Amino acid sequence: MLSLGGCSLFAANTTVRGNPVDRDSLKQLIPGTSTTADATSLLGSPTARETFDDNSWVYISQITQPRVGRLPGVLTQRVVVLTFDPNGTLRQVKTYNKRDAKSVSMAPGSTPSPGSSASVLQQLFGNVGRFNQTPSSNGPGSGLSGGSL
Repeated sequence: MLSLGGCSLFAANTTVRGNPVDRDSLKQLIPGTSTTADATSLLGSPTARETFDDNSWVYISQITQPRVGRLPGVLTQRVVVLTFDPNGTLRQVKTYNKRDAKSVSMAPGSTPSPGSSASVLQQLFGNVGRFNQTPSSNGPGSGLSGGSL
């Protein structure tokens, strides 16, 4: 018994990320009657709002646990989307979990950026002497009105 109890000392801690939505609080929001004020008081501020639709609130949460190599592994993932009409009345509640996630692969190649072809030495010494202006002798803008100092 004692040896099994010691195993909990070595178990990795879970980390809650984002804004977890309590299921009981979510059940209190009724489409057609609940408002944005009701949602804020029950669930708090949303994690994000949709980019092109300010009336769609998104609550994102994850529970992660370190795995081999200390990389985080996602145990549970939940996204709740509340959609409101322009008057602020709740129209729809959608809940997504880890099974609804879609894998997205990175696009191949790279995006070129200006100045990326300079070598390390060119970057280090490229501006040497560029900002050191030698004073001209009584030229325009030199600040001298004539004669010597």
